[in-house]
Amino acid sequence: MSTQQQAQKAEQLRKLHHGPRILTLPNAWDVASARVVEELGYPAIATTSAGVAFALGYPDGQQISRDEMLDMVSRIANAVRVPVTADMEAGYGTTVDDMADTAKAIVAAGAVGLNLEDVTGPDASSHVDSNLQVEKIRTIRKVSASLGVSLVINARTDIYLMPIGPEETRFERTVQRLRAYREAGADCLFAPGLRDADTIAKLVKALDAPLNILVNAGSPSLKELEKMGVARASTGSAAMRATLGLLRRVGKELLDTGTYNSGLDGAIPFAEVNKLLEPRNR
Repeated sequence: MSTQQQAQKAEQLRKLHHGPRILTLPNAWDVASARVVEELGYPAIATTSAGVAFALGYPDGQQISRDEMLDMVSRIANAVRVPVTADMEAGYGTTVDDMADTAKAIVAAGAVGLNLEDVTGPDASSHVDSNLQVEKIRTIRKVSASLGVSLVINARTDIYLMPIGPEETRFERTVQRLRAYREAGADCLFAPGLRDADTIAKLVKALDAPLNILVNAGSPSLKELEKMGVARASTGSAAMRATLGLLRRVGKELLDTGTYNSGLDGAIPFAEVNKLLEPRNR
């Protein structure tokens, strides 16, 4: 893929955040899952960092290396025709220079966007200073643009997901951070952990910018989110974990009863998977 083609994919992904329909992304964790998503007609592929880490034998939380994460991203980007955006956790580094290296590596991998979160560890003590996070975003924007591929940045705050700080101030602090990230160059703003419809609608209005919501059981429907003005909805690691849940049910049934009714009949036929993964011209 040439730099020009990659840049065109980045602009294609950027435009998908501005309607007319909500950009829905069932996150992929390997080439097979990415090709299944693409075959269904989704206009872009988003990876799940937790799903990739789990598949490669790591717990979530930046335990996997940047190189290992981007090796899988590269495999996916080279296997599909649609734009690929990579979940890069907190960027696999703590400094602005680290973010410059990450931006270069993402472009080299063939991806055209990234998620960037503002925590580097498992608790609130790892919440990155907002001024530093702004500089990280600015650096990714500047460096990727200098390479000819202006990466689509989905800037995330974990204030609700972790959660961080007093409940009564979470909304105001989320707005403050996400507005700063938008001003720094983020294309989309991500507030995982939000499920309450009224709060989501309120956040859409307060930000006046594309908003990504993490969806799972208990979240408003896509139709409801679209009506609120949410620009992007993603499943995170849920689909990958659901697949593991299916494997566990199948395995338990084999052990307990010796029967095969826990989902094997829903498997994609072997020939279809084989054909799906055949090399093809891009």
